[in-house]
Amino acid sequence: MYDKKGKLDKDIYEEELEKLHRELIKLQYWIKEKGLRVAVIFEGRDAAGKGGVIKRITEVVNPRIVRVVALQKPTETERTQWYFQRYIKHLPAAGEMVLFDRSWYNRAGVERVMGFCTEDEYQEFLRTCPEFENMLIRDGLILLKYWFSISDKEQEKRFTARNEDPLKRWKLSPMDLASRSRWVEYSKAKDEMFRHTDTKKSPWFVVNADIKRHARLNCISHLLEQIPYGDITPEPIELPPSVKDPDYKRPPIENMNWVPAKFGENPVDDERS
Repeated sequence: MYDKKGKLDKDIYEEELEKLHRELIKLQYWIKEKGLRVAVIFEGRDAAGKGGVIKRITEVVNPRIVRVVALQKPTETERTQWYFQRYIKHLPAAGEMVLFDRSWYNRAGVERVMGFCTEDEYQEFLRTCPEFENMLIRDGLILLKYWFSISDKEQEKRFTARNEDPLKRWKLSPMDLASRSRWVEYSKAKDEMFRHTDTKKSPWFVVNADIKRHARLNCISHLLEQIPYGDITPEPIELPPSVKDPDYKRPPIENMNWVPAKFGENPVDDERS
């Protein structure tokens, strides 16, 4: 089941992931039917694997029910607004689950460490964030917060792998590079953030993210356990018969501008549209 390094076998991982995908489908039907509002926050170190978990969740669900919010840095206008304002408009409506790929906790993390906010703004966030989240919860929103914990050794390994792979190099942002020399500062900021915002009503759930396969399965399993749901997956429907019009004459197939068939062949004569 596990290799010499303690990593779950790939075949078993994919088998377990498929089971979780089936449960996620049940959950999305339940959220839609019951009009639930679910917000899931994914935070953690750069390269900790948040995006990988989000991708495994969204690859099987309906994007109209489960959507991802990954905001860019605030605009000049947004900088003049109440801090939580730009996040509020992305909160879920009834029948939705929103996955926040980073969230309002930017203020307690990157903004704090990189000096993008003032000391007063930072302290105000620590005071008001629990109140803000309590308001959401009292209003019926289901709020889940995940922190992906990764060792400095594993983060360095992933940064190096991204840098060496042209297909992944885009993932290395200026903030990622800056974080390499500020490991301790980020640790202190995270500890202080937890001290103020890890509450009974809105706790932080910590995911051991050093092994991606384990982190994905553990996080998705835990998420499913936090929302009681039933199986209301609809039965297969009876497809209506295809209706053809004998008087319809389609244009000659050779008159279409076909994409060059570098793989396979384009049709010569076929009933298609």
